[in-house]
Amino acid sequence: MARLDLGTPDLAAMGGQPAGPDILLQMGLDCACGRHGVADLVAAHKWFNIAAMKGSSDAVRYRKEISVEMSRADIADAQRAAREWLALH
Repeated sequence: MARLDLGTPDLAAMGGQPAGPDILLQMGLDCACGRHGVADLVAAHKWFNIAAMKGSSDAVRYRKEISVEMSRADIADAQRAAREWLALH
């Protein structure tokens, strides 16, 4: 059985290819619900933002939902993190 081990989400790739919107969406969901520890809305917003940029309409909806629970500073941090990730990948 094949297994995708992301290790850290920043290293997400399948077969040497960048992660697609579905994987990025799932990483956002994992961060939002605290699947790997404490919920991290900044990280979730970052992954939803990247997934949305890659065409995920669900990511747009989830990003909007969690935004109401975040401060402007947190949203700015998430957007900055998304830009940094995109610059590296």
